[in-house]
Amino acid sequence: MIYHSQIENVQLLHKIKNYEVRLGGNKKLKIYGKLNCTSGKRMKRQNRTFFVDEKEATAQGYRPCGHCLKSDYKKWKDGLI
Repeated sequence: MIYHSQIENVQLLHKIKNYEVRLGGNKKLKIYGKLNCTSGKRMKRQNRTFFVDEKEATAQGYRPCGHCLKSDYKKWKDGLI
């Protein structure tokens, strides 16, 4: 997990291009989603985190975003994840 407040924008872009970062999350709400999610783009920088994959996000206790990961969110809500 990478906190946005602890990494420079240039380093972050490099990690995104090299597929070292694939998902973003909100550390206060414990929600993760796609990097292009409109809900995720509105969050404050100090709340933003980044993950390599879904396994890492769920291992940290995050749940799927109901906006950009609707099917995963439904599974999580139904208790299947």
